[in-house]
Amino acid sequence: MSQHQEAVQEFHPRVHAALQDSQIRNNFRKAMDGLMGKRQQAFADWDLEGLRDLGAAVRLRALSRLPELLEELEANLTRQGVRVHWAENGDQACEIIRDICQARDAKKVIKGKSMVSEEMELNAYLEEAGIEALESDLGEYLVQLAEETPSHIIMPAIHKNTDEISALMHEKTGTQPSRDVAYLTASARQQLREKFMQADVGVSGVNFAVAETGTLCLVENEGNGRLTTTTPSCHIAVTGIEKVVEKLEDVTPLLALLTRSATGQHVTTYVNMISGPRKEEEKDGPEEVHLVLVDSGRSSIYQDEELLDTLRCIRCGACMNHCPVYTRVGGHAYGTTYPGPIGKILMPHLLGLDKTRDLPSASTLCGACGEVCPVKIPIPKLLQRLRKEAVDGDSLRPSVVSGHGVKRRFLEVLAWKGWAKMHAHAGFYRLGTRMMTSLRGLMPSKLGGWTRYRTPPRIASKSFQQMMREHAQKSNAGGRS
Repeated sequence: MSQHQEAVQEFHPRVHAALQDSQIRNNFRKAMDGLMGKRQQAFADWDLEGLRDLGAAVRLRALSRLPELLEELEANLTRQGVRVHWAENGDQACEIIRDICQARDAKKVIKGKSMVSEEMELNAYLEEAGIEALESDLGEYLVQLAEETPSHIIMPAIHKNTDEISALMHEKTGTQPSRDVAYLTASARQQLREKFMQADVGVSGVNFAVAETGTLCLVENEGNGRLTTTTPSCHIAVTGIEKVVEKLEDVTPLLALLTRSATGQHVTTYVNMISGPRKEEEKDGPEEVHLVLVDSGRSSIYQDEELLDTLRCIRCGACMNHCPVYTRVGGHAYGTTYPGPIGKILMPHLLGLDKTRDLPSASTLCGACGEVCPVKIPIPKLLQRLRKEAVDGDSLRPSVVSGHGVKRRFLEVLAWKGWAKMHAHAGFYRLGTRMMTSLRGLMPSKLGGWTRYRTPPRIASKSFQQMMREHAQKSNAGGRS
């Protein structure tokens, strides 16, 4: 069982621990408030809904032609000298990357930010093969120093404040304790700059892969992505199959949405367009470029007309920044590569609903995630779909209804059948409300998991109809007097 699968099974203890940690809650609250404000300012002078409609249309158009666009992408990249590899799952993708490294006798790999590589647990796999893998993104670098996983898909170390980062760097790298962010950042970059020069292979993610031109688009703010893809003699890009878009012009609205939704910037510092290895007349760049296309359950999502919307995601993190649950428990409580709202609808497909059945229920269904999603993924609707499947089960996943689940499902079905029966007949409704008000004193103080974090409901001493009748009687009596 992988690290992520084990973590998911500890979901409730992790949530409880996070809620008791005031430092984590303060760190996330401060960070999320800042990101929400920046996003609002970044879109202030834009037709946001029009741009969201355009972004959603671009993604839906690409997904509607996904198989043929992937083939077109492969053909154009191959013609330009890029070697394309197909991986059915994360393990196969790790094997492909390991084999490329071993063929070049590579001992050191430098990595740019890549959530798919986190999903694959690539670092641990390479280390077992005797290959050192170092993260070059500042946030990912800090998380790696702390021997943790990212808590946010855009800002991996957002769960740590300046003092915690200073103490971590002092312990692991020998920097002086300081609250000077510029000093800490410069120290980390100096340490990483040496690693870039020593690396045999660079591994990066891909934000968008353009089928029409055979272009890999990578956006970032620190310059580490550009160093990762150009300084080592071999560059390996890894991405999920859903990241393909049809035309280069489709990237423009998606970039406008991505940067503003993620960090509140009008544009990121670096926008990299990669179309092949270094040519003879060029002075820098890698000798080899590889692209690894990873499925890992995405084809199964593609088969479902409703769940297909999950693949629209451009990994901006806006749904996390606006989620009241994520803001209070943080990313590590989920125990998955993708936390927050997008993780609740994506991870059940990557790990199986039987291992992630609690995730879709970790939501208030307030709808904020759906309102801010730049490509209009109906996240609340998909959460309801997955909640139903977690109880009823379906043919695509292993059985999830067993043990305590059977008991809970039976009681839920019985309760809802009774509710439907009572509301379908006026006589049953009057009898039911009369019994509930008369026997309200027998209402238990605990209702299983429902009251673990909620105040138990209190039944009124009189039904609404009783109160209305009494009100009418008093009004009539007053009129006669």
